[in-house]
Amino acid sequence: MSYRINKGINRPIEFKGLKAQYIGYLGGGLVILLVLFAILYLIGMAVYLCILIIASSGSLLFYKVFGLSHKYGQHGLMKRSAKRYLPTYLKFKSRKVFYEKR
Repeated sequence: MSYRINKGINRPIEFKGLKAQYIGYLGGGLVILLVLFAILYLIGMAVYLCILIIASSGSLLFYKVFGLSHKYGQHGLMKRSAKRYLPTYLKFKSRKVFYEKR
């Protein structure tokens, strides 16, 4: 089985429908789930309960990451998080700014 990762020059990395940074988010989430499984197993929780918790968390992780990837695309999530730094309005004391020519 062979997978194509890059589809061309200057196109975003895409793998199985995930675009750009969402591949990293999914990988990081899976590593966290692996560590969580190890911790739950080591504290003595029943194996079937550990598997149930990790499987449900993993399903939620996949659902959310694919949803973000489809909703926001390659740069949309960064644009969304940067939007909160924009001012809601601009306040000018005079109209002089509008009359200046450059």
